[in-house]
Amino acid sequence: MFQKRPDHDGGAKPRTIAVANQKGGVGKTTTAINLATALAAVGQSVLIIDLDPQGNASTGLGVSQAEREVSIYNVLVDDISLRDAIVKTEVPRLSIVPSSFDLSGAELELSQMQSRSFRLRNALRLVNRDRETGQDRYDYVLIDCPPSLNLLTINALAGAEAVLVPLQCEFFALEGLSQLMRTINLVKQSLNPHLEIQGVVLTMYDRRNRLSDQVAADVRDHLGTKVYQTVIPRNVRVSEAPSHGKPALLYDHKCAGSQAYIHLAGELIQRERAVHAA
Repeated sequence: MFQKRPDHDGGAKPRTIAVANQKGGVGKTTTAINLATALAAVGQSVLIIDLDPQGNASTGLGVSQAEREVSIYNVLVDDISLRDAIVKTEVPRLSIVPSSFDLSGAELELSQMQSRSFRLRNALRLVNRDRETGQDRYDYVLIDCPPSLNLLTINALAGAEAVLVPLQCEFFALEGLSQLMRTINLVKQSLNPHLEIQGVVLTMYDRRNRLSDQVAADVRDHLGTKVYQTVIPRNVRVSEAPSHGKPALLYDHKCAGSQAYIHLAGELIQRERAVHAA
């Protein structure tokens, strides 16, 4: 495991990555869930923050409505400690801060608050600092962003160190990516100068479709090494898994989609080692 940078209190600081794309249906939540599961499977301690009002990451990890009594909404709006909102999942070493229906109205409430763009960043500062309690520490925090460029997404980008972009292999992929890149650059200039593109992962790849090959080639030409070598294929078993409240790696770890996410986790760890060795 790479050497983590110390935080200001001398504790271990997790690597915080926003999983973001303003387009819906690109495999964003699926990527967050299964990448987190794959990282946990290889010994990393991972926290997912479900920042999407739809709450699909929470549902996909089997978190019931009863377990969402304290959610990310309470953290952002009511100043509840992030620690108090964490729910353990069925996956060892993987926990989640769930979403709730209240989050759909949070943007209006946040817009009236001081430091409204930094609510999540401020909450994240304390997540790994409970040295006396024996509570879990985290190697990674993955933020599952909503499929829009709103104040919740701005909070994620302001609080993250890097952005992982799932990109569907479809005709308008690069157009949507350009919009996201502009937003990331604006956030970097005004709110978070350390924000970087961690990588772009191609999702819903169909080898039978020549368009998938063309989109993949265009994205690699445009972004070069920022694009992961691992490609996530279209896979029925991956699509079925959320309805069972499980990540695909628990539902069917041998399917092509699960194996792809295992490879993606390995590639991500290699990238992170390179970053911290530099």
